[in-house]
Amino acid sequence: MYKSFMLILVMIAVVLSGSLFVVQEGQRGIVLRFGKVLRDNHDAALIYPPGLHMKIPFLETVKKLDARIQTMENQADRFVTMEKKDLIVDSYIKWLISDFSRYYLATGGGDVSQAEVLLKRKFSDRLRSEFGRLDVKEIVTDSRNRLMTDVRAALNHGTSGEGEEIQEIPVDNATASAVARVERDTNGVGMTINPNSMETLGIKVVDVRIKQINLPTEVSDAIYQRMRAEREAVARHHRSQGQEEAEKLRATADYKVICTLAEAERQALIIRGEADAETAKLYANTFSEDPDFYAFIRSLHAYEHSFNGNNDLMVLSGESDFFRFMKSPKDPVDRHHSE
Repeated sequence: MYKSFMLILVMIAVVLSGSLFVVQEGQRGIVLRFGKVLRDNHDAALIYPPGLHMKIPFLETVKKLDARIQTMENQADRFVTMEKKDLIVDSYIKWLISDFSRYYLATGGGDVSQAEVLLKRKFSDRLRSEFGRLDVKEIVTDSRNRLMTDVRAALNHGTSGEGEEIQEIPVDNATASAVARVERDTNGVGMTINPNSMETLGIKVVDVRIKQINLPTEVSDAIYQRMRAEREAVARHHRSQGQEEAEKLRATADYKVICTLAEAERQALIIRGEADAETAKLYANTFSEDPDFYAFIRSLHAYEHSFNGNNDLMVLSGESDFFRFMKSPKDPVDRHHSE
């Protein structure tokens, strides 16, 4: 009896554990019955919010999907502008699940990687189309924000930022297969949605951003080389101007030096001439007043210059009049009186 009671309790616990499920905050739950999404009387999928819920054990299973905003980083890719110029664009997308039933069916069971593959293909095609309508100046200036708005609107609704219809891009095979799977499983309910938008897959794009736009490596190198050549040309121009100014300053300085030296030489010659004239005047006055003293002074100067340095060897007669002042004082006097 006790064993039967315990067995019943275990069976009840198993049934209860299989009947109850918890949806965490930030998640939504979808109940599947025999692999099909459980729907209400209006053929709308039953979506379970966060909390404790019940299901039929063994017959129904629960698939929990992340309801938070997801961020998809895109690998830098090459795009061509209206001017046929290549740009390397690095971007990212923020998205969330808008229709959990469609999302589950389109991604083959709520596979996030599959959803990002579909989203990336559609985003790449749309961004390539938008870049083809703009030139580089418009992309890197204010038109860049409008470009992001148009891309987001095109992904969500297939229309531009102003609600105007934009050029349709052919649906790729993967997206077409996902849309067909959703249409088949939902019996075409709600297929008035633009099939070229992400709404058909139950995805809403919250934001689209371009992190950076670069030129291809080969183009960047060529631009840097050209910029370097331009800077070097400017540097050479400044150097030549500096050398020209230096030559001007140097020539002006040399001219001032020559003028200063010439003026100094002129002043020196004037002073020297005035001194020579004064000396000659003194000599003349002295000669007129005392010729013998003048002759004596002149002889002393001659002795000074003759016996200066190594020039002290002279071949002269001892009786030469040149040595008359080197003799005893009386000799010149006697000779003078004898004369």
